[in-house]
Amino acid sequence: MKVILKEKVPSLGKAGDLINVNDGYARNYLIPRGLAIEADEKNIKTFEHEKKNILKKAQKEHKNAEEMASALNNVTLTFSRKVGDQHKIFGSVTAKDIEEALRDKGYNIDRKMIIIDEHIKSLGEFKVKVKLTTGVEAELKITVTGE
Repeated sequence: MKVILKEKVPSLGKAGDLINVNDGYARNYLIPRGLAIEADEKNIKTFEHEKKNILKKAQKEHKNAEEMASALNNVTLTFSRKVGDQHKIFGSVTAKDIEEALRDKGYNIDRKMIIIDEHIKSLGEFKVKVKLTTGVEAELKITVTGE
């Protein structure tokens, strides 16, 4: 089935792309969530008209992501955890913990955007990347202290 993407879908393409996907994927996932519309002649003509608005929206989102990235680069999050032998903490600091701490500071970041290279299971300072959009990443400073 041919569909026109209304928004960026990570594994398929960006807004405005005309792509061919499996029928079930289009009917059960893309179309109900408003990520795509079926590509018939009427929708293609309508979408060409709306494409300009979508491109402006994408540029605005990219600009907002860059502004948020510059703000996030200055953020330091501190987590206090119980400590065992050899300065290892019980459990670890996860993307969910980071998401909640950012939400408390007023940033609306989904945990899927948070990229942790290695598990944070010890005391110290760590760098964590946050992928906001394609080509826009921020780097958070995480500090883990003992209780």
